[in-house]
Amino acid sequence: MHTRQEQMEAFGRLLDVLDELREKCPWDRKQTNESLRPNTIEETYELCDALIRDDQKEICKELGDVLLHVCFYAKIGSEKEQFDMADVCQKLCDKLIFRHPHVFPPEDIEAAGAKISGGIKIENDGDVAKMWEKIKQVEKDGNKTVLSGVPASLPTLIKAYRIQDKARNVGFDWEDRSQVWDKVKEEISEFEAEVENMDKQKAEEEFGDVLFSMINAARLYKINPDNALEHTNQKFIRRFNYLEQQTLKQGRKLTDMTLAEMDEIWDEAKRLEREQ
Repeated sequence: MHTRQEQMEAFGRLLDVLDELREKCPWDRKQTNESLRPNTIEETYELCDALIRDDQKEICKELGDVLLHVCFYAKIGSEKEQFDMADVCQKLCDKLIFRHPHVFPPEDIEAAGAKISGGIKIENDGDVAKMWEKIKQVEKDGNKTVLSGVPASLPTLIKAYRIQDKARNVGFDWEDRSQVWDKVKEEISEFEAEVENMDKQKAEEEFGDVLFSMINAARLYKINPDNALEHTNQKFIRRFNYLEQQTLKQGRKLTDMTLAEMDEIWDEAKRLEREQ
């Protein structure tokens, strides 16, 4: 692997290349925060896709694309004389030090951070998370309420998980995680009742409650619901692609097959996966 000096030189090279592109390339020159935003979202999702597939080559590539966007926003900020990459790095370092009073010496930490950490015994990552929530609420420009740190634009499944996790950090959680199953069953029953009543609006509300309770169960049992669902998505795609390929090999179309015939090939795909 590369030395710290080599890594710093590579980062400096990236900033130099971006400076030149911003000056000489018509496309790069016209970009703004607003025009880059959709691409940033796309690049982030591409990185997440590589991460879920554990494709190290693609992870490296997509990290570069995301890093380019970070540097680009900092470049635009410097052009407006608002902030530059040094400010971005320094603010991040300050925040990390401030939020880790159990790691860094008191002289490196603002007095407020040291006082907050004093009442929490740090033994595991859960203790750290609780401490973070307290620190965030007293930081300058920090979260004013417990849930204010949850971005409104987060995908709904991830947002639900973060809401529940933040509530947990201040003690709003089940005393025993097994208690969540009664809530899950209750929400499913209420959803079924509204479906039977043919009340679409109430059924939709109750279905949301079912999903929220299942996400809560996943959180309590240390399962990331977004990752779990994406693994299932990928599994379904693999099996359905197999079904489609086998159907085409038979010279047929999926629309011409019975459900029983499709199920037979589907079960074959599942069996082959287990044997791999």
